[in-house]
Amino acid sequence: MAHNNTHRAFGRAVTPVGTAGRALRGTGGAAVLGTVLLGSAFAAGPAQAAPAASPAAPAISAQAAAPAAPAPAHATSVSTAEKLRWGSQGSAVEQLQSALNDHGDSLSVDGKFGKLTHGAVKDFQRSHGLKIDGIVGPETRGALNGGASTSGGGTSAPAPSNSATNSQQAIVDAARSQIGASYSWGTSKPGVSFDCSGLSSYAYKQAGIDLPRTSSQQVAAGTTISKSEAQPGDLVVWPGHLGIYAGGDTVIDAGRTPGAVTERTIWGSPTFVTFR
Repeated sequence: MAHNNTHRAFGRAVTPVGTAGRALRGTGGAAVLGTVLLGSAFAAGPAQAAPAASPAAPAISAQAAAPAAPAPAHATSVSTAEKLRWGSQGSAVEQLQSALNDHGDSLSVDGKFGKLTHGAVKDFQRSHGLKIDGIVGPETRGALNGGASTSGGGTSAPAPSNSATNSQQAIVDAARSQIGASYSWGTSKPGVSFDCSGLSSYAYKQAGIDLPRTSSQQVAAGTTISKSEAQPGDLVVWPGHLGIYAGGDTVIDAGRTPGAVTERTIWGSPTFVTFR
């Protein structure tokens, strides 16, 4: 009876070196010993082709892909044809302040044309070769608007000398209403007492125009003109004193002499200042 030679299973390990093993040796160059790999049999296998690249997406030009740049903000325009000056108020002044800010200033947009706005206008006029008077008329307005003056559909003819607009007449009427009030330095008390600049600031305020308080500030804020250009409501100025031009050759002022608000003949050689 034949016996299978099974004792060899207990004596030593049997290394499978069959066809599969030779195939691996032939292809990868690494021997297979039991379940232990020597070398890199798997890595050395036949190289697999890289997966085919997916179809390329249509190319997008850099110009098309880039987000469109925002359009530059349109500069604020000063749309009123009215001259703006120290004491002016309202939406037109807000436009002016915004336009000045567009040109590099940092004004509060409060609709009040005061010291800071006045200074900014003068700086703008200086830098643009304009007449430096702090008044926003057609030329300054046109420069602020990029060269396009908005004159409201036409240029009005200058008022004849010694004529008065409603606001100018309101200034004269307000000053006349205080004739007889006493002179007192540093006061502005309707029906009681005024000094010279107290009377002018009061009279202008009745026409909706805020002037600085002192005579030197008022002169600096306005525009000096000749007597031939003067109109009722403009200021008549002497060193240390001023009054309100009433037309012809008269002035309404609060003077130390005669110590009251009076309407009298202009004396000496004063200058004239306007806020028109």
